[in-house]
Amino acid sequence: MLFVGDDWAEEHHDVELQDETGRRLTKAKLPEGIAGVTRLHAMIGEHLAKDADATQVVVGIETDRGPWVQALIAAGYQVYAINPLQVARYRERRSVSGGKSDTADAHTLADMVRADRHQLRPVAGDSDQSEAVKVVTRAHKTLIWEQTRHMLRLRSALREYFPAALAAFADLTAPEALELLAKAPEPTSAARLPLTRILAAVKRARRHNAAVKAAAIRDALRADHLGQPPVVTTAYAATVRAQIAILTTLNTEIKALQEQVRAHFGQHPDADIYVSQPGLSAVLGARVLAEFGDDKTRYASAKARKNYAGTSPITRQSGKKKIVLARHVHNDRLVDAVGLQALTAIRASPGARRYYDQLRARGVGHRAALRQLGNRLVGILHGCLKTSMPYDEATAWPASPQPVGVNAA
Repeated sequence: MLFVGDDWAEEHHDVELQDETGRRLTKAKLPEGIAGVTRLHAMIGEHLAKDADATQVVVGIETDRGPWVQALIAAGYQVYAINPLQVARYRERRSVSGGKSDTADAHTLADMVRADRHQLRPVAGDSDQSEAVKVVTRAHKTLIWEQTRHMLRLRSALREYFPAALAAFADLTAPEALELLAKAPEPTSAARLPLTRILAAVKRARRHNAAVKAAAIRDALRADHLGQPPVVTTAYAATVRAQIAILTTLNTEIKALQEQVRAHFGQHPDADIYVSQPGLSAVLGARVLAEFGDDKTRYASAKARKNYAGTSPITRQSGKKKIVLARHVHNDRLVDAVGLQALTAIRASPGARRYYDQLRARGVGHRAALRQLGNRLVGILHGCLKTSMPYDEATAWPASPQPVGVNAA
């Protein structure tokens, strides 16, 4: 067998080939792209036995995505995506000086897949449809995060010179708020906005009780507040216009990408199983599918899926001391999605609500209770996917499910 360590960068890859004894056969710095992959195949071909096949080549690399990784998988190699933190810890086994180089990392990666690949996770064989769902859901969620950042910047600016706007608009990303602030980003011009214009903006946003809401916005904009000198107000107004333009564009693109998420997710064969789960809509279900992937062999058990989700606790025990902690190293996108599912499930599922209430009655905090509920929901999802059966409330939640263990708050 051949073992390849691949330390990648944006423009090149440092690679090292080892045999089964750990002897270095060759090393090289390869360019990114077709030329580099071709040279890598040639290097492997020079040292691979003639009667061996591609599965006897094992590659360690610090990423699980990208055209380069896909080319390695397509060639038939065994590819292991290794967390950079694991590589750093493994490197310390050989030296504690703190020295680091790309060639040394390539050597470390080759050592890891040669000696410890039984403890590493191979790159999952997710379907192209699952990968497409991941692309659009991650882009959609990223835009939502960007929307929140720019909304907070807008709020910070308004607080400095135009507090009446914060009283008038509870949601600064709402269409009517962006439209009216774009027309009147200064306190004096906003106070002069006629009720008819405000009402028209509220109606275009399709709000209920439009007349009442329009009157409330008008009154809030005309209320007396502390302000800034005119020249400072003008400067702030310019920054607010810029933030409004960005938020308006983000709103449009978020809506467009959401439709793409629904379309791609709807074509996946497991979509019905995901949306049958309590708390999972098409968009949230797509996020969970995207981060878990759809490789049927990736998670050996429900526990393995829970560990990857970051919902299962970590136990640290030494002598008589034992501590149970929440996992802080996890997939942020997946933890966010499962947390939202748990929060929604306590309103959609009587069993989930009963489980949550039992935890709270035992003194578990709200966040820790949601984390435990999310952990249970991940296990239920695993069972549904394993059996190709949709969610069933009676099966998922027996008459008196008892929470097992308590996650740290």
